[in-house]
Amino acid sequence: MVREYVGTGPLAELAARLDAEERRRREEERASQREERKRLDALAAPVVELCEVAEVIARAALIASGYHQHHRGEWRKRREQRI
Repeated sequence: MVREYVGTGPLAELAARLDAEERRRREEERASQREERKRLDALAAPVVELCEVAEVIARAALIASGYHQHHRGEWRKRREQRI
């Protein structure tokens, strides 16, 4: 951030008003972006929840089918133990 002294008088007042307007515009833009982020997060929340539930169901189905999670996250079928 750099400050520039423009003195006093009409030119300085104009510069101050332009600076204030620019600050107001940037704040409005940030507020608009925050609102948009909130709206998108609200839309995404059910999808994220659905993905989490689907993962739990998939893990349960794999475990019930005799699979286990190998290191590095790979699912592998358990070997039959020979007697």
